[in-house]
Amino acid sequence: MAWRGCLSHNFKELRILLCQSSPASLTTRTFVEKNYKDLNTLNPKLPILIRECSGVEPQLWARYDMGVERDVRLEGLTEEQICKALEDLVKIGESLKA
Repeated sequence: MAWRGCLSHNFKELRILLCQSSPASLTTRTFVEKNYKDLNTLNPKLPILIRECSGVEPQLWARYDMGVERDVRLEGLTEEQICKALEDLVKIGESLKA
């Protein structure tokens, strides 16, 4: 999981959108509870924004250099799949630098 420490090298900002109470956001809420502290500790200068809004579809948004953004819809994904989606966003950031 060395990629977890590379978020700040590849992202300008990471946003996680979720609903505070909907079943669709349950896995995303659990992912945030289990992983936010670790991700923030490994990437202290990276803004990691948790945006809660009633009824919103759970999503990950990564902002890269020059305003490029990518998103991943998280509804129906397991915690492992959310972790993999975040890792894939890191890889996209690496490819954008090339």
